[in-house]
Amino acid sequence: MARRVAILLAAVLVAACGGDDETAATTTDVGEQALKVALITDAGQLNDRGFNQLAFEGVKQAKEELGIEYRVIESASDSDYVPNMQALADDGYDLIIGVGFAQGDAVATVAKEYPDTKFAIIDVDQASLPGAPPNVVGLLFKEEQAGYLAGVLAATVAKDDGIDSISSVGGMKEPPVDRFIAGYQAGAKATLPGIKLLNGYSQDWDDVAKCKEVALDQISHGSKIIFQVAGGCGLGALDAAKERSVFGIGVDGDQAFLGPHVLTSALKRVDSAVLLTIKSVVDGNFRGGTNATYGLEDDGVGLGTMSPEVGTDAKAAVDEARDKIASGEIDAIPTTVP
Repeated sequence: MARRVAILLAAVLVAACGGDDETAATTTDVGEQALKVALITDAGQLNDRGFNQLAFEGVKQAKEELGIEYRVIESASDSDYVPNMQALADDGYDLIIGVGFAQGDAVATVAKEYPDTKFAIIDVDQASLPGAPPNVVGLLFKEEQAGYLAGVLAATVAKDDGIDSISSVGGMKEPPVDRFIAGYQAGAKATLPGIKLLNGYSQDWDDVAKCKEVALDQISHGSKIIFQVAGGCGLGALDAAKERSVFGIGVDGDQAFLGPHVLTSALKRVDSAVLLTIKSVVDGNFRGGTNATYGLEDDGVGLGTMSPEVGTDAKAAVDEARDKIASGEIDAIPTTVP
């Protein structure tokens, strides 16, 4: 059902159970009530310049285009996910969106308690949730495709510049992280079979010092191109690359703003997925009990802005790989890392 706003009011900050919270309210046309959408980010990750921030951008875009009312909560810790979701459901939110793999169990628990509330969980297969609640949709991405293109780019730059070692810094060893990294490694090997690949995990999503430490260690072992797949923490890996005059590759959002040392970014368009999910509720097309998967074919993943340091050979290699993925010539990109 369509809902339209007449007046947009300013966003206000309010206290939330277990974390920080931003609420945007709307006044609707007479006789209509705005769809109420809640977004729960990973702890401390709203301004990660990537994954969580993109989800927030999708919600804000839905407010502008669809006239929703929204609330965003940054949980203080993992233990706050369930009570925060329960409080939102009690407050009558129509759609509750959990951002990230870590919230899967919490979404499953609360969705079963509130069968009339709609839920979406980013990066989790709905069928894998305990009980597979029918009021939950999983929002998945073919990260391996974006990772593959990033690997092709990195290996072509490496070949042109005489580089023999590249690396990746993951946050936690979780499926969406490893899909990026597995694709990156596969693309690099397909382009330059003899290239040395290093990989490490920071075990953190927001402590930039931890990712910087992993990246500096990789640089000390010869890596000249570092792909960060660690959220806000990964900005530390890109900082290490700049500090040591090597290259970096960003993730999720376009991180070219950090400087020309960022060759490109492996994009994951979480903002579009969030907007489309909210739109499906507004239009009455929400389908719980399923997944919505986004890849190159629907612009759900891809590469961001190319650095001036990227030559024509590397750009051409990426275009060729993209075409082969689209045609099905490349169709078995690995999704796991040993």
